[in-house]
Amino acid sequence: MSNGLDAEKRVAVLVDCDNTTPEILEYALRVVAQFGRVVLRRGYGNHTTLANKWQEALVRQAFTPCLQYQYASGKNTADIALALDAIEALFDDRADTFCLVTSDSDFAYLCRKLRERGATVHIVGEAKTPDALRNASDQFFEWQKPVPETAAQGSLEKVNPKPAGTKAEPAKLDSPKPPPKLRPKFVVEAVNMLAADTPEGKITVSALGSYLKRTDPAFSPQTYGHSGLLDMIKTYDLLVAQQEQGTHWSVRLAPKETGDH
Repeated sequence: MSNGLDAEKRVAVLVDCDNTTPEILEYALRVVAQFGRVVLRRGYGNHTTLANKWQEALVRQAFTPCLQYQYASGKNTADIALALDAIEALFDDRADTFCLVTSDSDFAYLCRKLRERGATVHIVGEAKTPDALRNASDQFFEWQKPVPETAAQGSLEKVNPKPAGTKAEPAKLDSPKPPPKLRPKFVVEAVNMLAADTPEGKITVSALGSYLKRTDPAFSPQTYGHSGLLDMIKTYDLLVAQQEQGTHWSVRLAPKETGDH
C-alpha cells in the first residue's frame, strides 16, 4: 500500500446486500478510501432487502440501489447483475480496482476473472467468509460487529479535562466559550490502518488528511476544536507527530509501553 494514497486508482464498491448487513458499509468505505477515488457505489439486492434494512444505509452513503427481481424461486439475479456490472466497469475502463462487500463464496470466480484481466480485487466480509473467497482476492478485510460503547468508552475523548478538585469559575454570559477540543477515535484507527504496511510504520500528515476527507468529505479538525490536523494529532497520547526533512510532517502510532518483568 502506498501511503501517498494513489488518487489515480478508480475504485468500484459493489455490495451484495442480500448476503451481508448494512452495518458493514461504513467500514468498507473507510477501507477503500486508502486505495483511490471511489467512482462506482452500487448495492444489489431483491425488493425485500432494498426496501427495508438497506434503504437508509444506501441513501446516506450515496450508493445507487440496483434492484433485482427474482423471476423464479431459488434464482439469485442480484449476484449475476453484480458480476456483469463489475466486468463491464473493467472493460470500459471506469474502474481498475474493485471492492466486493460480501461473504458469499459464489463470487470467487468473479474475483479470479477480474484479477486475470489486471484488476485489483479487495473483499470486505464477515468472519463467516469462506477461504475460497478470501484467497481469491488480493486482500481480505474482516469486519467485526462493534461492541456497544459505554459512556466512558465513547468515540470522542476530551483533551485535558479539568481536575476533579478544581473550583469551577463562574460562567461569563458575554463571551461564548470556544468549542472543546476532542479526539475522535477514527483518527487513530486511520493511522493504524494506513501505516501498517509501510516500511517505517508512518504516513505523512497530508496523506492522512486526504484519507479522512475521502471517508468523510465534511471532515474538518475545526469541528473538533482544533486549528488544523497537525494541531489535532499532537493532542493524542496514542500518536506521535514528527517533522521530516523539509517542511512536511509524518505521524505514527506511539510505541507501546512495556512493563518491567
